[in-house]
Amino acid sequence: MEDKLADQIYTARIGDIAFKKIVSCSPDTPIFEAAIKMAEHKTSCLFIKNGQDTYLGFVTDITLRDDVIARQLDTNLPIDAVMDTNIVTISPEAYVYEAILMMFSKKSRYLLVNDNGNYVGFLSRNRLLSEQAESPLVFIQSVKSAVNTADLKLKWQKVPNIVAQLLARGVHAKIVNEVVTTIADTISFKIIEEVIAKLGPPPAKFVFMVLGSEGRKELSLKTDQDNAIIYEDTSEDNRAAVRSYFLDLATQVSDKLNFVGFVYCDGDYMATNPNWTHSLSHWKYNYKNWIEEALPEAAVKFAAFFDCRAIYGDLEIMQSLRSFVDEELQKPIEKFYVYLAKNALLYEPPLTYFRNIRTQKIHKKEVFDIKTAMTPIVDLARVYALQNRIFQKENTGERLKALKELGVFSEAQYNELSQSYYYLMGLRLKHQANLIVNDQAAPNNFIEIDALTKIEKVTLIEIFKIIQNFQSGIRMKFTNTLG
Repeated sequence: MEDKLADQIYTARIGDIAFKKIVSCSPDTPIFEAAIKMAEHKTSCLFIKNGQDTYLGFVTDITLRDDVIARQLDTNLPIDAVMDTNIVTISPEAYVYEAILMMFSKKSRYLLVNDNGNYVGFLSRNRLLSEQAESPLVFIQSVKSAVNTADLKLKWQKVPNIVAQLLARGVHAKIVNEVVTTIADTISFKIIEEVIAKLGPPPAKFVFMVLGSEGRKELSLKTDQDNAIIYEDTSEDNRAAVRSYFLDLATQVSDKLNFVGFVYCDGDYMATNPNWTHSLSHWKYNYKNWIEEALPEAAVKFAAFFDCRAIYGDLEIMQSLRSFVDEELQKPIEKFYVYLAKNALLYEPPLTYFRNIRTQKIHKKEVFDIKTAMTPIVDLARVYALQNRIFQKENTGERLKALKELGVFSEAQYNELSQSYYYLMGLRLKHQANLIVNDQAAPNNFIEIDALTKIEKVTLIEIFKIIQNFQSGIRMKFTNTLG
């Protein structure tokens, strides 16, 4: 029965849960009156809205304890002096699992339910989690309360079991990716906080961004670090000290991530590399260069930087970079797309001339590299997304969907690519989880042909044909310029 309950999290929608009634007051209500109202309505969360029915924030029992009583604040002050403005809304149509992941990523404890413009109630994170006592999402809460890096390492070691459990229940690979990514983000966030507490407050606003598969929220269990730091432009005389602080931060964060299990990146795409920790204007210059110069090797090397996502810091800096890149992508930069397209054609699906799966021998076993087999879909989605200025969508699945909505892909093409991608992702995650959980071996991307069922082999061959056809499409599209 417990399993059934835990499974409902992936099918249940927010509308299926009983909401709590919203109790609210105006921003100028004195703190003591707000507290009386909370007591009368027996609510631990009071929302603040203005005369235009716009929700401005909320206060909780904890707010009153930490920000009013502990600070001996005058309770005649208006309630908006202590309110939390981090209001997160969700539609009743959204899935429960989406709501929980959203609350973790937006660091919010409460969700306002907005049904087509009407606020119909609110939900607390604890309420949602307690309904899912068996769920791996409860595990994310335990990661948040980890006390040190050694504790975080133990948490990360439990993730393969969670992945195996989710896949065995038939949970979609996209959701499994999101769960793994949210856990990884939470671990990184905790580590960055820990290092900042040790180093002292940052001398400038900054964002810590992740690149590549983590940037796309498509983490597998064999993962290395891909990250970078952008800090705001500072005056000439501060520059050296600011740079030195962030390189120090990067090194300490990277060492701790490596200890937890996110190994150092072979290609050195890490914030510890002085090339990847820079001011915002320098980063804009970098992107401008990659796009304008459009050298073939740059397209291969820097493609990961077009899969970037901020996981810590001042999001306005990230927004500024995104807007800048968006403008750059509007310029006539055919060469850039041509090289990106060539990049998407670099890896061919492992099919033989007779349409069987092409393998390589590793330790006397016939295997194929599933990461390489998936790469063309990631690269194809990226080329088309950038060409259609979809730089805001980091995820391969989201990119494919946005491209379908723009009419770049038909419904059938979208379904084929999306199903192919997530089928491969599910197979890859299952393979890696099995290696770690059952064989106590390091995860890899080599799938043994003999370990596959007949149905899996047939499905893979069909998927590889689909990828081949799409690659021919790209070849045709850029045919005048692709040799």
